[in-house]
Amino acid sequence: MRFLRKSLMGLFLLAATLALFTYAIMMVRGAIENKGDDQRRGGGGRERIFAVNAVPFEPGQQVPVLQVFGEVQSKRSLDIRPAIGGTVIELHPNFKNGGAVLESDVLLRIDPSNAQTALALVQADMADAEADLREAVRALELAKDEISAAQEQAVLRQKALVRQQDLVTRGVGTAASVEAAELAASTARQSVLARRQALQAAEARLDQARARVMRVEISLAEAERNLRDTVVRAAFSGLLANVTVLQGGTVTNNEKIGQLVDPLALEVAFRVSTSQHRRLLDDVGKLRAAEVSVTLDLLGAEMRSSGQITREAAVVGEGLTGRLLFASLATSKGLRPGDFVTVNITEPALNWVARLPATAVSGNNQVLVIGEDERLSETDILLVRRQGDDVLVRSRELSGTQIVAERSPLLGAGIKVRVLRAEGEAPPAGPETIALDPERRAKLIAFVEANKRMPKQVKARLLAQLQEPAVRKEVVERLEGRMGG
Repeated sequence: MRFLRKSLMGLFLLAATLALFTYAIMMVRGAIENKGDDQRRGGGGRERIFAVNAVPFEPGQQVPVLQVFGEVQSKRSLDIRPAIGGTVIELHPNFKNGGAVLESDVLLRIDPSNAQTALALVQADMADAEADLREAVRALELAKDEISAAQEQAVLRQKALVRQQDLVTRGVGTAASVEAAELAASTARQSVLARRQALQAAEARLDQARARVMRVEISLAEAERNLRDTVVRAAFSGLLANVTVLQGGTVTNNEKIGQLVDPLALEVAFRVSTSQHRRLLDDVGKLRAAEVSVTLDLLGAEMRSSGQITREAAVVGEGLTGRLLFASLATSKGLRPGDFVTVNITEPALNWVARLPATAVSGNNQVLVIGEDERLSETDILLVRRQGDDVLVRSRELSGTQIVAERSPLLGAGIKVRVLRAEGEAPPAGPETIALDPERRAKLIAFVEANKRMPKQVKARLLAQLQEPAVRKEVVERLEGRMGG
């Protein structure tokens, strides 16, 4: 019994707690509803009207401009590196940072003593090699003469042998004379073989002499080039930069002692994203020669230059994205390689787009449209391009309407607004309206109701306008144009 009483008491307390909790929830809900009613009544029943700035939605042709950042660089830039080392004995008067030089000017001279000595030694080697060559030629000619004489003697010895053999056959000769003739013929043939070996040796000596002359000629050309390389000349007219040598100093071969830059042959290198690069291609996928405008900001002052896209890099580059493009500049106008500039690229024109402030478009691509009764409605638009503080949008349903220029959390569909006007600006003229006969009005209403692709908000707004005694002429013409009548 005691357990039963405790159970019943627990159930009673639980039920009482639930009842009190439900009563509290109902009291809170009632208070919230009463507060909302008070707010809607506004204390005196007057509707709040918000003042807004508006911009017209005027579709047309717009030329987008792509803005990126790039670096000015010279198309002709050359490192000054002497081919040989030595002591600098002469420098150009302008051989300093920023110094101007002309094509073929002598930039510096290196002490030529070592190069001249090396050239003299090679010239002596050349004289010896040419002498050896002449001797080898004469030895070859002598060997040819000796082998000719040996061949003639061998022929004569062979004829004598034949005669002795013929005499023996006729019984007037002796075997001893035949043997002596055979020995003489064999000796003559052996002499021919020896002369042939001497001829081969003379030919080999001649080849070696010629090869030596060729090697010395190469060394001579190298020595002459080293002597010429003691004088460093400007490959083209330009300005000097990164100069690191003085007269009397010592330089090594291939040491960078400066840089020659052409200040007139400038171009700008800039990187765009893959999507931006795609917009710069033509129908066949080739890069357009788009016009560019380059601006250098100098603490309020600006340097401007124009140019044209010429090419793009062959590879993307490790760890990089997008595409690297290059544009030639028509004029330098004070620009220098290394300047960080703003590049504005003119894209192909877009048709049937309107320019609106970026503040007029929400994150989900919607705008607030001001109706004839100055109440707001929210409509979707197609965001085509962003242009700095503006956006390019497309919507065929909003042509001629007024759009709220600056959205705020207080504004939404159904809110009544008042359009602000600039000081001294005359109020806009009302739209031209026409009176519709019942048949014409019924056709338009039926067309709008049957259009399944039209958004519900737009359809409701058009039906409300068609119910008015006088309808905007623009709306009627647009609808009848779609109807084909």
